[in-house]
Amino acid sequence: MARESFAIGSVRVRAGRSQLVELEVARLVTGGDVTLPVRVVHGREEGPTVWLDAAIHGDEVVGVEVIRQVLALLDARTIRGTVVAVPVVNVLGFMTGDRYLPDRRDLNRSFPGSARGSLASRIAHLLMTEVVAKCDVGIDLHTGSDRRDNLPQIRADLDDPETRRLAEAFGAPVMLHARLRDGSLRQAARDAGAIALLYEAGEALRFEDEPIEVGVAGVLRVLAALGMLDAEDDDDAEPPVACRTSGWVRSRGSGILHLEVDLGDQVEAGARLGRVADAFGTGGRIVRADRDGIVVGLTRAPIVHAGDAVAHIAVPEA
Repeated sequence: MARESFAIGSVRVRAGRSQLVELEVARLVTGGDVTLPVRVVHGREEGPTVWLDAAIHGDEVVGVEVIRQVLALLDARTIRGTVVAVPVVNVLGFMTGDRYLPDRRDLNRSFPGSARGSLASRIAHLLMTEVVAKCDVGIDLHTGSDRRDNLPQIRADLDDPETRRLAEAFGAPVMLHARLRDGSLRQAARDAGAIALLYEAGEALRFEDEPIEVGVAGVLRVLAALGMLDAEDDDDAEPPVACRTSGWVRSRGSGILHLEVDLGDQVEAGARLGRVADAFGTGGRIVRADRDGIVVGLTRAPIVHAGDAVAHIAVPEA
């Protein structure tokens, strides 16, 4: 007996097919339509339904490339279950390289949204009703913001056994227990009964090899852990370091920052992270770690002011 087709928007995707679907978002002042592009890979065999999304913030391009590469490796004739991929959620911000929507709203603070709310709220509502509500698991792909660079990491509810299992399967260097934020996709997805992993890696507006490679491999491992793909031999993969808490070390002075650590470095409380000095290199202040842990985020801004975040340190589980 053939598997039932997958309904999304006004389209039904037949089992064993991969199909592009355009979901209407809004109409531009020029009269043209803005649509949300979605690729549905609907397998012939039964299995979980998983969504992949990226560019909820329009300047976060790493996840777009991760999804492109993952889709190139999936075959609707052999996959078990269904993958619903939304590589560019914030389509208007993506076109201009802007983190936010034209009304300056943060889409990742607008979930679950409303059919009659702001533009951000309408996009959030569309994603929730047409994609998330039909899925069991989701992977939300992000990068650092505001000239920040992130070590590849999974942020998730590590207290939930199944969520933790999938976070471990992803295989990023670090998995961080992260609280839910009101209005975020992860919060709305949990309220809808879905498991959501958030992948953070790299910088905004930049393609970087390592964040993309880790992201592609991680997504495929999660699909395999869900039984949707055949698992590949991965004996060389190191298990991720689980961290419970994290925090940013901030500069105590203003000036030009010279970092002395890199992403992934393990540091001890009191260790030098860098130095902030004037243009002549004088009058500097040392930036020191405030805890033992792993450097999972760094600013890439050479000029900092007092109070600016410099390094993000995550503390491994005891």
